[in-house]
Amino acid sequence: MAWLLVPAAYLLGSVQPGLLLVRLMLRRDVREVGSGKTGMTNVMRTAGKKAAALVFVLDVAKGVAPVLVAASVCGDTWVEAATAVAVVLGHVFPVFAGFRGGRGVATGVGAASALLPWAGALGIVLFIPVVALTRYVSLGSVLGVAAVFAGFVVAAVAYDLPAAHMVFALITGPLIIGMHRDNIVRLLRGTERRIGQRDEEG
Repeated sequence: MAWLLVPAAYLLGSVQPGLLLVRLMLRRDVREVGSGKTGMTNVMRTAGKKAAALVFVLDVAKGVAPVLVAASVCGDTWVEAATAVAVVLGHVFPVFAGFRGGRGVATGVGAASALLPWAGALGIVLFIPVVALTRYVSLGSVLGVAAVFAGFVVAAVAYDLPAAHMVFALITGPLIIGMHRDNIVRLLRGTERRIGQRDEEG
């Protein structure tokens, strides 16, 4: 029965707060603007900072909640990891939104934080100053996710991290970074938009 938490996590991940909030506020599809994604950055472009902050909180909570439920219900590290992967996949490829969701950063960090809190905190601690100094959300996101992944590697080598949790990192880390491949290309070319610039990608 515990494994039923995995499809449930995918369905929860498929709920897109950014999509729902922008539709409620502005009666428009956030995916028709900018990057075409449903996450915080595109919501900020479309509906403002307060809406973006709310979406970020909800997306993080969406990642945390099913993993904590799995841990409390059965304590099986493989169920926990599978639930964490499923909620990220749901956010990126949501069945309720035509499989067009976000890039998975906030939900991924939430799920990672539920498995290894200090690694999730490391990603957030790196994300904030990078974005503040460069005004590139994409750069902060990629470096933050890379930091979380590095935290899982360190924990696997030095602190006996469960193998299942490392599998989570091996699946979701490359996935989320891969979802930023267009941003990475623009960063390398010097054409990526910064916060506040028109048509910023996020």
